[in-house]
Amino acid sequence: MKGALVFLAVFAIVVIITLGNTNIPPGKLIYDRVLPNTEAASGYLIGGSIDAVTAIISVFNGVIYGFIAWLIFTLATMGKKKEKPQNIQQVVNVNVGDKGTTPPPPPPQN
Repeated sequence: MKGALVFLAVFAIVVIITLGNTNIPPGKLIYDRVLPNTEAASGYLIGGSIDAVTAIISVFNGVIYGFIAWLIFTLATMGKKKEKPQNIQQVVNVNVGDKGTTPPPPPPQN
């Protein structure tokens, strides 16, 4: 659960930063490789103010950097969770009848 929050926080921050500057790698490179010759979409505005190509590059960067942050967080928390040896002390009392007395009779069998 905490890993998902780390991913979402980094994703949101990187998307906002990349909306201002699309030259942050590797988003532009991935966009050029995965969606070649789609510069015509650069005139299409999302929400009236954000260029579609800029939004796509921002999402690529957000997913990549969010995944990297999640992976680092997960590996760091796994390293901290090394099991510490636990010392468990238990006291066990065993009642063994007194010497010289007879043990109770066995229960009746049906």
